[in-house]
Amino acid sequence: MSEDQATESATNQDNQQQPQLELSIQRVYMKDVSFETPNSPDIFTGDWKPNMDLNLGTESKKLADNVYEVVLKVTVTVKSEDKTAFLAEVHQAGIFTIKGIAENQLAPVIAITCANILFPYVREAVSDLVNKGSFPQLILSPINFEALFAQQIQQQKEKAAQH
Repeated sequence: MSEDQATESATNQDNQQQPQLELSIQRVYMKDVSFETPNSPDIFTGDWKPNMDLNLGTESKKLADNVYEVVLKVTVTVKSEDKTAFLAEVHQAGIFTIKGIAENQLAPVIAITCANILFPYVREAVSDLVNKGSFPQLILSPINFEALFAQQIQQQKEKAAQH
């Protein structure tokens, strides 16, 4: 057996031993939505100097073996001259089948991959809500969920080290 054949054989054995990640979307749906304009109509008559605050997070729940509901929660608060112009909150959910992954690797798949799948739906919903509220167009910038997840893990490590 040549060296190339031995390497190929070892690679094939490794591929057979590691299950392949299977992720499929069963359903994507809006779980909750809210839009508030607490200072209207006065907010429309002042100078428009928007300042945006964006909060987001994910929640997940196991529904059955290999089936999870993932909810991406986004809250956008826009103020102009220290008055809240609007608050848009969207909870975009999806039901995902996730197979072939170790339990300790599930969190990044949910927080990164599933969140990336749900984000375009959130972006569209927020844009539609803001438009229907007659405010200038708002399109959320892309989010690096991988960096956010890494930051969250780092914060958890630092918190654990303090205790």
